[in-house]
Amino acid sequence: MELYGSFFHHQAGKLQALTMEERDHLLPIMRSAQWVEVVGRDAIYKEFIFKDFNQVQITLSTHDCGGLSQRDISLATFIDQASVL
Repeated sequence: MELYGSFFHHQAGKLQALTMEERDHLLPIMRSAQWVEVVGRDAIYKEFIFKDFNQVQITLSTHDCGGLSQRDISLATFIDQASVL
């Protein structure tokens, strides 16, 4: 439960799309974690395959800012951590 609370607690505030500098820094990190950029859309995608659940496909983008935001990066990181529990 602590993992969930810490994620949602830090997500308040005005959402802004990632700047070019943030993208240049964060997207290579996301690619190294097997997140891919969605062609034709400002979003990231990853497919998870589990032994006991088959698969989950996730696409992240923030509607309020029209593309990727820090919230998407934080959620992707949270999902990666939760997927190994």
